[in-house]
Amino acid sequence: MTKEEEYGKIKIADEVVSIITGLAATEVEGVAGMSGGITGGLSDMLGRKNFTKGVKVEVTDENASVDIYVTIDYGNSIPDVAWKIQDNVKQAIEGMTGLHVGEINVHVQGVNFPNQEAVEVIEEEEEETETN
Repeated sequence: MTKEEEYGKIKIADEVVSIITGLAATEVEGVAGMSGGITGGLSDMLGRKNFTKGVKVEVTDENASVDIYVTIDYGNSIPDVAWKIQDNVKQAIEGMTGLHVGEINVHVQGVNFPNQEAVEVIEEEEEETETN
C-alpha cells in the first residue's frame, strides 16, 4: 500500500499486513495454530518463528483481502472461532494500517486433539476422586 501525504509517501508492505493478520488470528481462543504447509514447517525446524505462516494477503490501493489457514482446538465451535478470527483480524488490520478489509476467508485445515498424556492424567484424577 502506498499513500500520498502532504509530507511524502507512506508504504506498508504486504508482509507487514501478513504479520498483523497472523498475530491477531493466534490471539483468538480456540486457535491451535496456523497451518503453513511445507515452508512453514521448514522454517520452524530451522528455529525461526514465521509470523506469516498460514496467511495469504492481497493488498490493492487501500483495500486488503486475507486468507487465513488455521487449526482449531478440539471442543470449540468452528464457526464461532472463525467469526472471532475474522473480527479480530479486521480490527487489527484496520486499526494499525488504515486499510479497508474487504474479505477475510478462514480455512480450517485441521483439528488439534489434546495429547494423550493430558487425557490420561485427567482419567487418573477422576479414578482417584471416585475411590475417595
